[in-house]
Amino acid sequence: MKTLIGLALAAALLAPAAQAQVHYVRAGKLVDPEAGKVLSDQLIRIDGERIAAVAPFTAAPTDGPVLDWSSFTVLPGLMDMHTHLVDQEQTDNIAEPLLTTAAEQAYIGAAHARATLMAGFTSVRDVGSWRAFSDVALRDAIDKGLVPGPRMSVAGAYITTPGGGGEITGIAADVGIPAEMRRGVVRDAAEARDTARALLVGGADFLKLIATGAVLTVGTEPGQLELSEDQIKAAVDEAARRGTYATAHAHGAEGIKVAVRAGVRSIEHGSLIDDEGIALMKAKGAWLVADIYNGDFIDAYGRAHGWPAETLRKNIETTEAQRIGFRKAVKAGSRSPMAPTRGLSARPERPAVALYGPLRHDPIQAIQSATTVSAALMGKSGQVGCAAAGCYADLIAVQGDPLADIAVLTQVGKVMKGGVVVKD
Repeated sequence: MKTLIGLALAAALLAPAAQAQVHYVRAGKLVDPEAGKVLSDQLIRIDGERIAAVAPFTAAPTDGPVLDWSSFTVLPGLMDMHTHLVDQEQTDNIAEPLLTTAAEQAYIGAAHARATLMAGFTSVRDVGSWRAFSDVALRDAIDKGLVPGPRMSVAGAYITTPGGGGEITGIAADVGIPAEMRRGVVRDAAEARDTARALLVGGADFLKLIATGAVLTVGTEPGQLELSEDQIKAAVDEAARRGTYATAHAHGAEGIKVAVRAGVRSIEHGSLIDDEGIALMKAKGAWLVADIYNGDFIDAYGRAHGWPAETLRKNIETTEAQRIGFRKAVKAGSRSPMAPTRGLSARPERPAVALYGPLRHDPIQAIQSATTVSAALMGKSGQVGCAAAGCYADLIAVQGDPLADIAVLTQVGKVMKGGVVVKD
């Protein structure tokens, strides 16, 4: 048995070494989102994990193997800026987070990570999990090669008020919630600062603040302000001291403006944003991360499975309003990266990427939202979401032309991450 384990470990260690040699991808068409154009018959030189050069194909190189994707359109790996990979899929059971052990939850997260990668999302920003630092553990497991998944940037936990949108609510009064699921609960600005520091020291890449109530959290209202401007600013300042940023879950117009004034880098959802909020976000350079497909799923799935009337009502009140606000924000020039499916990008009944085209009126903008704009939000421009020298060799290939029919991105045929083909 020890011999078999040793051989398996040796094979795992040799695989990256084998990929470190120079190799190539021949792309029939290559979408360059930075330039906003499509190049024909390109040769992508890959050295280890990164792209070394991109040039027109003239002849087969002799210093490394060539992967023939000449019948495909090749793009940088897609990016999802609003995932919850570690948690279960959405259900009507408010106690769902309490029904699994931490060990079982780890396997659920691993399954979601793999499905997301196979759907062509090679980088994600994971915006919170019920068990504090479970997202950190999944990120690290992926980075170590223990499980397949996208590159993850994680929040560690939700910073929220007692009983707020980042709490497990609706449970009987005499039922205790585990401390690890309340790690981010704060009551004043001092606690917000201390909690922000603890999350970042614990391995979080950025902070997630719950500024308003939530659609899915029982007893909270999406339009209601929960964290104060002082609390948000205390966390934002702590993040800045440590070289990172905070994002804010904010549906309500007032919550959006409070969070932006306090200095958050981005707003999640933004469902009830008003003209003043749009102008303020543009002036401050804040990103709008709108999960504009999720409302369809909640309405259809929730009605079919008897979800609470409160949830369905809040979803109706925010879904179309969010799309109206999103269109206005895009027209006004707001930066709005991809946030398609709350971490379940692989589900075929959620053609989220396809929806971004009609809402943006331009397929190349939809592609940029899932590549260059998302990379800029995370401060990773030139590393991910690009297909040029110096970028990670994170690539996907699809049949057809996504600029003519953005829906082809829902059927990703091939995926490469860090120069290694993970789906062929």
